[in-house]
Amino acid sequence: METINTERNLRQTHLIGMVQMSQPVYSKQELIERLKEIRDKGWIQNRRKGNTGGIGNTLEDLLEIKENNLPIPNSAEWELKTHRKNNGSLTTLFHSEPSPRSLKIVPSILLPYYGWKHEKAGTKYPDSEMSFRQTINAVTRTDRGFCIVIDYDEEKILISFDPGKVSPKHKEWLTSVEERVGHIGELDIQPYWGFDDLFHTAGSKLLNCFYIDAEVKKEGDQEYYLYKDIYMLRKFSKQKFIKAIQNGIVLIDFDARTGHNHGTKFRIREDKIPILYEEVSMF
Repeated sequence: METINTERNLRQTHLIGMVQMSQPVYSKQELIERLKEIRDKGWIQNRRKGNTGGIGNTLEDLLEIKENNLPIPNSAEWELKTHRKNNGSLTTLFHSEPSPRSLKIVPSILLPYYGWKHEKAGTKYPDSEMSFRQTINAVTRTDRGFCIVIDYDEEKILISFDPGKVSPKHKEWLTSVEERVGHIGELDIQPYWGFDDLFHTAGSKLLNCFYIDAEVKKEGDQEYYLYKDIYMLRKFSKQKFIKAIQNGIVLIDFDARTGHNHGTKFRIREDKIPILYEEVSMF
């Protein structure tokens, strides 16, 4: 047994050495120390001018790693995420189509029965092009009456429709919905995501990560970054994720038109990502 383990260790050392020829291999503590060194450098010029992802790409260049590839051996997978400080823009966590999956509920029900004429119908698209684009939360209904409902008994996240909450400016659309559906009221088939399925999808996408908050400034047409706050985020939390949906922090974004369903996305404001993890360490 000792001989086998020794051989395995030699192979691992050899493989790590081969990787090191193309990029450094860090332990978690070594990476933290390297990030602190970068922070101490102060303002750093964008190395990818004209690249909207310059803040992350510049940090990767400084770490000498490939894009979003943290070489931390003998550990669970890790990601590197960067965020522009004081920027609350939405970012996509993952894509997930609602159940019942077999019904293809977005293109087969929401779009034809609850959709509206696409703003570019008759120009870029055919005159018959329909749209169903809604960013929905669990705190307030949209002006078309949609919201997220959490059923803790059934352990489901559902999409709800209340015609009584539709804005008067969408009166004609609401009338057309009644004509298409045959009645007006709650959705006959509510799109939903089971807690366990949703957690499995989220957990496979939201890996442990080093999350770096950076300040940004411009001098002329050149950007500079100050990589200020360093977080280590571990153990994505099912309970915190569901709570974030309940509190309107995680949103569901539908983006479908007749010719193409761009996919249903779960989205969050970038600065809120740390609240989804059980363990948050700041350095």
